[in-house]
Amino acid sequence: MADLTAQPWFWWALGVTVGLPVVLLALTELHAALVRRGSAAARPVAFLRTFVVPAVALLLLVTQASQISAEVTWVRVIATVAGLLVLLVVLSGFNVALFSNAREGSWRARIPSIFVDIVRVGVVVVGLAVLFSWVWGADVGGLFTALGVTSIVLGLALQNAAGSIISGLLLLFEQPFRIGDWLDTGSTRGRVVEVNWRAVHIETGDGIRVVPNASLAGAEFTNLSVPSTEHTDSLTVTFATTDPPDRVRTVLLRTADRLPALVPGARPAVAVLGAGSYEVALPLPTVTAVGATRSLFLGSLWYAARRAGLHLDGDDGWGTPLPTGADALGRLAPVLRLDDEQVAAFADAVFVERFGDGEVTQLSGAVPDAMGVLLDGAGYLALPAPAGETRSVLELGTGDLLSPTALTREPAALVAVSVGESTVVRIPVDTVREMVRQRPDLARDVGAEIDRRREAAGLGAEAAGPARAGAGRAQPSPRPVSR
Repeated sequence: MADLTAQPWFWWALGVTVGLPVVLLALTELHAALVRRGSAAARPVAFLRTFVVPAVALLLLVTQASQISAEVTWVRVIATVAGLLVLLVVLSGFNVALFSNAREGSWRARIPSIFVDIVRVGVVVVGLAVLFSWVWGADVGGLFTALGVTSIVLGLALQNAAGSIISGLLLLFEQPFRIGDWLDTGSTRGRVVEVNWRAVHIETGDGIRVVPNASLAGAEFTNLSVPSTEHTDSLTVTFATTDPPDRVRTVLLRTADRLPALVPGARPAVAVLGAGSYEVALPLPTVTAVGATRSLFLGSLWYAARRAGLHLDGDDGWGTPLPTGADALGRLAPVLRLDDEQVAAFADAVFVERFGDGEVTQLSGAVPDAMGVLLDGAGYLALPAPAGETRSVLELGTGDLLSPTALTREPAALVAVSVGESTVVRIPVDTVREMVRQRPDLARDVGAEIDRRREAAGLGAEAAGPARAGAGRAQPSPRPVSR
């Protein structure tokens, strides 16, 4: 036994025979624990267990336990593979330790992956050079010298292109903007849609403008999305010079205040510029809301101006004329339980309004002074929620009531929003009361509708689905859940 333990290969063979299963078992348990925790270190541990440890164990068995000369070619191949695997697992562990758990905003999180890849390639090249020099005795000094001279020659020949690439790498490292940010370079204003080594692609609305990185790195530009707090968008609209400025300001403020994207608690402002021109300032949370908000505002203003008898851009009229009160009541007679004589009697008391897509046709929290009936089009009712959000609860179609609480003099609990173009018949409260006096069944219909909407409002806070942001203002979003 003493002779056996005195052999130089004995302890190496025993260590590999006993140690390999123990190490593999420990790494297996460690890998399982890391997987349960969702740790990024699970992958390098699995690589270490599956490839590195067996390769190193094989190398020790061959060179130490079997006493085979390290100068044998196939032994050098094993040593090279084992060294390469060790290099890869070290790089993987380095990446996990430095970058996988980096906090948002730290320098580790801001380093672009391209820099990490470049450093990784450099470390692999140097590691392979050292490995080949140690295992195979190769002279890598001449190779590095040749690569250095070649790099200098290529750098001088491609200095313009290389300068743009370096500028791009610096921009990627500094990250003064990200994909989706809005930039103003002086000559270009738009949204960043792509960033690469050579150039930044900016969507301007008229196409994609390609701006070289060298131009951005050597000049000033403004990132309109940082800070991502309030951004005031100003636009100018024109009315006829005969339109009273106070009425125009009232319509502009009322239309702007119902936009869903305004900053909570902020109010739009209107300035009279003269010659029929008015400047509207819209407080928005970010510049990215400008396009959609402008589109909704201008579309809603077209309808609001005509309802108020104003002349936006000097134009007048609806294109398609509004139905008369008699025509509208005639179509709604079954809903309101009216006969022909009553339709004729009440026709002059009602008025007809037209709304555009996304416009609010009923405000919440106020006592309505008229009851509305949807004559054409569609809409939905939404429940205002905390933090300036709304939750859609009911769809509206032709013949559905708007503001039924006008009869009971209670504040409306729900916001009504038009989906597409819609036409609404407004019936003043006194006229509704006279209709009810003549047709008592109408009161029961209105009461049942009020109860149904109260029930929907109670359910909406819990089961109406995701909230729609908008500072308590109704959203021009897709149709809500069905009744």
